[in-house]
Amino acid sequence: MPETLELPNGDEVTPEDVFLYNDYPYRLVWLDSEDHAFELSPLYWGDSGMDIPFRDREALVDQWEPESRGVLSAEEWADWLDEASDDPRFDDEELAELAAELPTDWDHEPATDDDGGLLDRFGL
Repeated sequence: MPETLELPNGDEVTPEDVFLYNDYPYRLVWLDSEDHAFELSPLYWGDSGMDIPFRDREALVDQWEPESRGVLSAEEWADWLDEASDDPRFDDEELAELAAELPTDWDHEPATDDDGGLLDRFGL
């Protein structure tokens, strides 16, 4: 079993690396299977049935979308977390767990009504 996988963008990753695949952080998991060589496991939802198996690298190339950017810098991960914090698909617990796992020192305080919430907008 190889130690690294070359992503379609040219980045080389190991199971310890986190990379952006289809606009979500994933890790590589090598498989000992006749049907699949590896899978991509979502950083927060891993082992929840949301892992994506691939028979080979070419299958990954076929599914590599524009939102897949590979390995990101600490600043790029912080930017991704900032964007995700404005996305209703992510709750504060998931963002906190992702931030703890990602190679960045992103610090974000969850929004409260005192931080410009609905009541503040109406002057209440």
